[in-house]
Amino acid sequence: MYSGSSDGESHEAATQRKIPPASSMLWVRNLRRYIGSGAGLGSEALMELETKRILLDIFKEKQQKSAEAGSIPSFYKKKPEEGSISHRVQRLAKYRFLKKQSDLLLNADDLDAMWVCLRENCVIDDATGAEKMNYEDFCHIASVCTEQIGPKCRRFFSPSNFMKFEKDESGRIAILPFYLYVMRTVSLTQARIDMSELDEDSDGFLQPHEMEAYIRGLIPNLAQLRDMPAAFVQMYCRIAAHKFFFFCDPNRRGKACIKKVLLSNCLQELMELHQETEEEVTDTEQAENWFSLTSAQRICDMFLALDKDMNGTLSKQELKEYADGTLTEIFIERVFDEHVRRGKSGAGNNREMDFESFLDFVLALENKDTPEGLTYLFRCLDLQGRGFLTTADIHSLFRDVHQKWIEGGNYELCIEDVRDEIWDMVKPVDPLRITLADLLSCKQGGTVASMLIDVRGFWAHDNRENLLQEEEEPEEE
Repeated sequence: MYSGSSDGESHEAATQRKIPPASSMLWVRNLRRYIGSGAGLGSEALMELETKRILLDIFKEKQQKSAEAGSIPSFYKKKPEEGSISHRVQRLAKYRFLKKQSDLLLNADDLDAMWVCLRENCVIDDATGAEKMNYEDFCHIASVCTEQIGPKCRRFFSPSNFMKFEKDESGRIAILPFYLYVMRTVSLTQARIDMSELDEDSDGFLQPHEMEAYIRGLIPNLAQLRDMPAAFVQMYCRIAAHKFFFFCDPNRRGKACIKKVLLSNCLQELMELHQETEEEVTDTEQAENWFSLTSAQRICDMFLALDKDMNGTLSKQELKEYADGTLTEIFIERVFDEHVRRGKSGAGNNREMDFESFLDFVLALENKDTPEGLTYLFRCLDLQGRGFLTTADIHSLFRDVHQKWIEGGNYELCIEDVRDEIWDMVKPVDPLRITLADLLSCKQGGTVASMLIDVRGFWAHDNRENLLQEEEEPEEE
């Protein structure tokens, strides 16, 4: 019995050993491969397979997000410490990059050589006498310049650059605008390299002391500033740099974007001081350029004259003497409310205007027609801080102007008529309120601001026709 059982078990074991596993059978492998490819499934089975795949992907994505949720993603990288290896490598890489860019620029001799090539290979327009070149001449000049100057001038002679300039009926462009374009490109590129060298943290922004250092480096190369007294250089750089930040740092973050500085009118105005003026220039004409030595000295003298107690700041009473006392009291109050920082004591009555705030004040009044200047003034005009002016605001603002107007011995005014005239000048989108956008779009925002804060500004508007006649008479003579 036992032997029979043993034979059965051995026979069953032998049978199991003889049957190969299903996975090793060829027809099983072929069937699995056929089903796995989806070719043998119906449309419903394919849809279920695709749905399963999509749900599995969603599940994996949620799992990944859950795993990452425990740690905040890195969005800030600490700058390398001063003197560390990382800091030195960064400085070295920056220096080499800027040196390479500087080597690719045309120098003064290269620009002179290019101008000679342009004049020798151009044609004279019979009608205008202007020196011009067509595209064939343009390509020929490019080859000549490349031989004489080198490949670094080749990028200026691209077809796209030729198409940027105005062409006559024969398809020719004037050589002078093209040459000025090359000079301006080289000048701006050099300015960007110089500013980038002063950008200590390499974030593309200049801080006030970095901008002052850039201006200080320009002074020896600016013809109209060479005779500046050494004792005045620091103050001049402070005044000059402040205009860049007034126009290029509207949010007052304490740093100006280098790209914005390069594209601003401020840099162009500063570069005008390169020109050597042989003719005698009046103080009034020199003062029109903020960066001139005359203008900087005028600002300092003005501040010192207003600072009666010589404490280095201006009180409300002292600032009222600005412009011979023609500004209204309500405007002076609003300037201190909006643009003068509170003192350490925190008391509003003890606030006084420092020199930087005074520079903002002067820049706003002298550039009322610019968006930056008008934005500064609109905050003062917006008595309630609501972002718009109503007829009641206009009446309150002009009331002080009207009082100074009568005290000056002028004729009687109707405030309502002036208010209606302002509304007609601005033509606001909402007939019940005037916004900053309305003042900017009407192109007369500076005039409106002058009428509301300065009796002299209102007088100039009221006598605009007579002033125009006086300006035309000398021209006719």
